[in-house]
Amino acid sequence: MSEKRASILLVDDEENLHEALKLNLEMEGYEVTSAYDGTQALKAIANEYFDLIVLDVMLPNINGISVAETVRVNNLDTPILMLSAKSTSADRILGLKKGADDYLTKPFNLEELLLRVDKLIAKNKKINIKETVGDTYSFGNNTIDFKAQDAITYDGKTIELSKKEAMLLKLLIENKGEVTTREKILQVVWGYNVYPTTRTIDNFILNFRKYFEEDSRNPKYFHSIRGVGYKYTD
Repeated sequence: MSEKRASILLVDDEENLHEALKLNLEMEGYEVTSAYDGTQALKAIANEYFDLIVLDVMLPNINGISVAETVRVNNLDTPILMLSAKSTSADRILGLKKGADDYLTKPFNLEELLLRVDKLIAKNKKINIKETVGDTYSFGNNTIDFKAQDAITYDGKTIELSKKEAMLLKLLIENKGEVTTREKILQVVWGYNVYPTTRTIDNFILNFRKYFEEDSRNPKYFHSIRGVGYKYTD
């Protein structure tokens, strides 16, 4: 199976530049979604997973600085490459302070932009790869066999797990102690770019509590962090 193409949200209201960048990014093998103002950008970010956001500062409705701030306030760690005609060090510092990972001033060299895009996506992928837990994992009196897709629960019952249950358990356990966002879960486990509702994951978490928690109303292992994501602790 071929590796999934990295997805980029391109946000720029200069039509000619936008089309030129989109074409060049697609020629490099990226999947590109377009937004021409801040409102469109935030709507796209709320509904899809992106490996990178290429974001112009001067945008209609909501400017790029406000878009970057909103992304970070919502705990999304998607890398942001900010583009701007403003080239002073104060503008650059403001962009980086508000959430940009990199800042490129217009006019820029296309090859340099493509190199920076490649580096940001590669760096993000490395950060997101956690140490794997192997084929089996035990916590409390529970044991999960990811390969066989079954588990022995705290009260000694053997249960079968669906493929997605096993994948979600593995992802949460590999990110032990950290909040895993719903965006990341839906992208890794479901492979969607466009998400179903959060309710989908909530139902899985309720099942995990039923299987593995001695007191499902006061969970020890599987936690929902309202508005952010889910966390496994032991």
